[in-house]
Amino acid sequence: MDKQWLVEKTGFETRDVELHGSKFLLGNGYMGYRGTLEEYGAKELAAVNLAGLFDRNGDRWRESVNAPNPLYTVLAAGETVFSPLTAKTDDHRQTLNIRHGFHTRKTVFALGEGTVTVEAERFLSMEREHIMALRYTVSADRGGTFTLKTGIDQNVWDINGPHLKDGETALCEQTLCYTCRTVQNEVPLAVYEQVCGFPPEQTRESMRVATISLAAGESFTFTKIAGVYWGESVPGARQDFETAAAAGYDALKNEHIRAWEEIWNRCDVIIEGDEEAQLALRYSMYQLNIIAPKNTDRCGIPARGLSGQVYKGAAFWDTEMFMLPFFCFTNPAVAKNLVKYRVHTLEGAKRKAKEFGHEGAFFAWESQETGDDACTLFNVTDIFTGRPLRTYFKDKQIHISADMVYAMWNYCSVTQDYTVLRDGGLELIAECVWFYYTYSSFKKYQDRYELNDVVGPDEYHERVDNNAFTNCMVFHAAKTLIKAMEKVKELYPAVYQAFTEKRPMDWLYDFAEKLYVVQPNENGIIEQFDGYFKLEDVDVKTVRSRELKPNEYWGGHGLASTTRVLKQADVVMMLSVYRNEYSKEIKSANWAFYEPYTEHGSSLSACAYAIVAADIGDTDWAYPYFMKTACVDLSGDAKQYLGSLYIGGTHPAANGGSWNTAIFGFAGVSYTDDSLDISPRLPKKWRSLSFRLNWHGACLLIEITGDQVRITSDCPVETLPITVNGEKYHAKQ
Repeated sequence: MDKQWLVEKTGFETRDVELHGSKFLLGNGYMGYRGTLEEYGAKELAAVNLAGLFDRNGDRWRESVNAPNPLYTVLAAGETVFSPLTAKTDDHRQTLNIRHGFHTRKTVFALGEGTVTVEAERFLSMEREHIMALRYTVSADRGGTFTLKTGIDQNVWDINGPHLKDGETALCEQTLCYTCRTVQNEVPLAVYEQVCGFPPEQTRESMRVATISLAAGESFTFTKIAGVYWGESVPGARQDFETAAAAGYDALKNEHIRAWEEIWNRCDVIIEGDEEAQLALRYSMYQLNIIAPKNTDRCGIPARGLSGQVYKGAAFWDTEMFMLPFFCFTNPAVAKNLVKYRVHTLEGAKRKAKEFGHEGAFFAWESQETGDDACTLFNVTDIFTGRPLRTYFKDKQIHISADMVYAMWNYCSVTQDYTVLRDGGLELIAECVWFYYTYSSFKKYQDRYELNDVVGPDEYHERVDNNAFTNCMVFHAAKTLIKAMEKVKELYPAVYQAFTEKRPMDWLYDFAEKLYVVQPNENGIIEQFDGYFKLEDVDVKTVRSRELKPNEYWGGHGLASTTRVLKQADVVMMLSVYRNEYSKEIKSANWAFYEPYTEHGSSLSACAYAIVAADIGDTDWAYPYFMKTACVDLSGDAKQYLGSLYIGGTHPAANGGSWNTAIFGFAGVSYTDDSLDISPRLPKKWRSLSFRLNWHGACLLIEITGDQVRITSDCPVETLPITVNGEKYHAKQ
């Protein structure tokens, strides 16, 4: 296998256990399996994290549910348990094959004068979302007798659990089954497993235990098929599982490989001249594909993907602003599921708006299955006192609803599929803009609407007035509502008539015209919010030097709140989203001004700086920010704690940001509702860049080499005008 498809680690260090659980993650959209070793359990943060299933235990935070682990396998010889944590290793290698979604490990353990080797391969089926499989091999150079235990580990790792109750184990012929229910809503959950090639065993609760004897140089291999089902899938689960198990390991593996080949045929980005960047970008796309909700529109993408319960397993603005573009351009069906998920949670957004005294739709900062906000008012713990700190993420980060509008129209613009507007999308857009109208203040003496008492993307400065990013997003949301109404009137006149009869829209045009959008000053700088320029002028290094304890929270009334230092891209984020609306001079001035003040305390930040740097032609700055984004999960170089709160796991927003940087930044792809534009500015070491995009129903192959751009299409040439470096062309079929 080409090393540009492999993530590997040789040798073992205890400190890597948590990191590798995320780094070597498997997933298929339905569930994620952390990259832990087969013998690991809850203490080592082994987890099967389920997409879309949530539970609350008592008065603790409500979070996603981890299922019992059906691939749990432990080898022992007498009192020696073969785990790198407890036994001496002569060699250890862990590998993730991102082309075909396989996790493998090989560990050579020292045993007396000889060695015992454990090799394992596992995958979560991309063809059958409930199914996972394991091949496990033991060999010994001097032979011996060993105890092998495998089954369904009920000892589940939870952050705020436990979440499962009424557990029962049953063995029916070859199938071992564990059934239970969630604590809060009593949602049924069933886990199945079968083994093939396993020696005669005893079954102890949910574990199979057997003894194997090996001669010197002999090996033993068994395979296991497992299935995880919850909710409405449980009644027919056993038949579905046993059908898969009957197919056998090799057949399941082959269909899994074919499914991954189809995925990469749609989305692969090929970089010539930079192997490190190639692997990092492919790894980012792998991470996005394993968390994509392929078969449901009732589930968002959690902020930490399917790597665990961090951030309660909830979806943030990360999905719409950082990940959705990848799916719009490479897998429109998944993109449609994501925007429809927000339509399904519209009622929750309406309830939130009412909770805070407004009308319309105020989307959840942390969204679970109903759209009701899982975010608390006390989101951070003071590291000095241990007391919870009041934050304003939930009630003041109002840009979240504009992010939903942006995503909805972005999907329509790229795919030309306007059925989502007909089927609730127009209603969503209207409710979001109505929320802003009811939230806004009208300053009569200035003849303008303002958005005051908000939190922008930079969460270190709370309750500010006229955050530039927020006001800009809301302005475009109002304009989008006007466009969406016109499109629905054209395509679905009956829907439009019912919509306009339901609500008066006379307020909209005045609001869209008079909403205050922050403009550049005489130096071309856009003030992040009212009064930002009056804050203490110090840089990130200075603020960090004032810390009294590691992981001290800088926001709220913390270290950064009275300074210009910001957590993450804010004005620069705005410029990356609406880069076609600002001149190169304005983008350059703001990039240079805000960069020294930005801590990049969020993995969402670096990609915005990378895109804008590439957009202004400064690839020397764009490239390191791109690599910082693309390598965040490979390097583990990200915050693991917010105050005393654990926030580890994968970073799918950064994964999306790396693709965005490669395509929108270096390839120079930009678009309006009617046109696709390409103006490449590749990093110096990149000899070429090629990728596929779905645009207006056509699949484009775009190949960039030096100053040449070659585009081919599977649609008739007259339907697809494209601008390359300012000149209009038609793609060849």
